[in-house]
Amino acid sequence: MVGVARRWVFPIIRLVLVAVLAAALAKLAFFPDASSRADPATPTGEITEPMVPASLGTITNDVKLKGRVVADPAVPIRSTVAGTIDKVRVAVGQSVKAGDTVYDIKVETPRDPIQTTAPDGSISMTERKPAVTFVAVTAPIGGVVSSLTVISGQSVAIGDAAGQVAPPTFSATGSLSPEQQYRLLNKPTDAQVAITGGPAPFTCTGLTITTPLAGAGESASPGGGTASTGAGGAGETTVRCAVPATVTVFAGLATDITIAGGKAENVVVVPTTAVEGAAQAGTVWVQGADGKPAKKNVTLGLTDGKNIQITSGLAEGDMVRQFVPGAPATQQGAGCMKQPDGSTMCGAAG
Repeated sequence: MVGVARRWVFPIIRLVLVAVLAAALAKLAFFPDASSRADPATPTGEITEPMVPASLGTITNDVKLKGRVVADPAVPIRSTVAGTIDKVRVAVGQSVKAGDTVYDIKVETPRDPIQTTAPDGSISMTERKPAVTFVAVTAPIGGVVSSLTVISGQSVAIGDAAGQVAPPTFSATGSLSPEQQYRLLNKPTDAQVAITGGPAPFTCTGLTITTPLAGAGESASPGGGTASTGAGGAGETTVRCAVPATVTVFAGLATDITIAGGKAENVVVVPTTAVEGAAQAGTVWVQGADGKPAKKNVTLGLTDGKNIQITSGLAEGDMVRQFVPGAPATQQGAGCMKQPDGSTMCGAAG
């Protein structure tokens, strides 16, 4: 009996099991359940527009720039009268104070001749020597005489530059983009400066924001046009502030300049990605009654680059679209998609 089972029963059972397994695999491979087949023409996800609420927050409008330390420009020494150099009283490299005499100019003023009448009634004219005066040309500022191009006996005219005085002071300077200028409409007067590898951060005063005027550095050409005398092209806007005399610096040092453009606390804010516009007036998109996006005009205040203040047009809790419709993916950041199970998945935009 045992021999029969080993010879016939067990082999038959194995054959039956193999046949059932092969049939099941064939069914899965070639005859799937129609109810679980996905239609490739039917999307399995749904794009949603993420919404964010207008909320209360604090905006600290600090504009940060990369800059450097520069020596303040030298001031020219100019002749104030026409005449002849009489005596040069300083040399290049010498320290001077504002008002110190740099050189004297000898000025000869012609005088009318003297008329005399002889006993016989004849009239004669006697020439007189010119009146001689000496005018001192002084240093315009305190510093070091960096150049001096006049010698005794040289003739000079009014306004001639005879040399320069380099001040012992320094400034921090950096370039300002047009977008950053919108953030500094309140015209701050100082900045915080940190020097790489230098002293502790300090306050830099006398802040100026300068943009070269159109035509600056150009002179009129004979044909009636203009001829460039500089590098050409539109000049960039620069910020400059004075380094305190108590701070030891050197020209060329790298700096981080932070300009405080204002602070607004407990104000309505939204992400900058939700607003079209960055200064004064803008537009946000809210959900319309028909489910489509609807424009809404808002008035803008301060921004820190990530969030922006809404001074009018929205109230706390109002929902707006997180991204401006049609904005490039690089501006929108992460996109969101609703999955078939109802969840929402967000990923980095390409």
